[in-house]
Amino acid sequence: MPAVADPELDHGPRTNRSATMRMCAVNRDVRPIDELIRFVVAPSGEVIPDLKRKLPGRGLWVSAARSAVAEAVRRHHFTRGFKREVRVAATLASDTEALLARSAAEALAVAAKAGQVISGFAKVADALDRRGQNPVRALVHASDGAADGIRKLDALVRQNGRNDGKPAEILIVNVLTSEQLDLVLGRSNVIHAALLAGPASDTFLSRSQLLVRYRMADDDRPAAKNSPIETVRTTTHD
Repeated sequence: MPAVADPELDHGPRTNRSATMRMCAVNRDVRPIDELIRFVVAPSGEVIPDLKRKLPGRGLWVSAARSAVAEAVRRHHFTRGFKREVRVAATLASDTEALLARSAAEALAVAAKAGQVISGFAKVADALDRRGQNPVRALVHASDGAADGIRKLDALVRQNGRNDGKPAEILIVNVLTSEQLDLVLGRSNVIHAALLAGPASDTFLSRSQLLVRYRMADDDRPAAKNSPIETVRTTTHD
């Protein structure tokens, strides 16, 4: 049975014995920790997000939704939750979103260094067509990329199954802009990339899911339809 923590502040950074469920300080819902963001008070007295759940000090948990963080700021939940005077930036909700995007970008950079990222339309199309030993786990499109190229690669996903003739599922992710992809992958005008299977790729996908949840979820419902992350099931080959 999942461990549920005390609804007030936690007792420090996450350990193997920490609770797997926490209560949101805003709406009081108990949720898995992967659906929340931990906040701590920095030595300066400022409330900051602890995305990796490793910063020292007691933590307050808020649903991973921009609306929830904004409400926590507006209704002084941090002051009440920490039971002390703290400094809370009016821009905390947008600052948290920027940190989530940076975290996803950093994970993609690690995946690229591990050889788990292919960039460029032609190379991505070739990787989808080959269906070789190292399958494509996801397509990464720039959120501001042209619709035509995105449509063509998405069509290739649907046409190509696994090399054992069975259908496959490939995620399509468009949470980062072209400028962000350029910085991450160290080249210009990156619009499309293919993410190969591997641990670093899984980390990027996990962080992208959290970013999508934060941008699109409200306080009590899952991410809205037409999410920037979708699953495409390929067709079966005889």
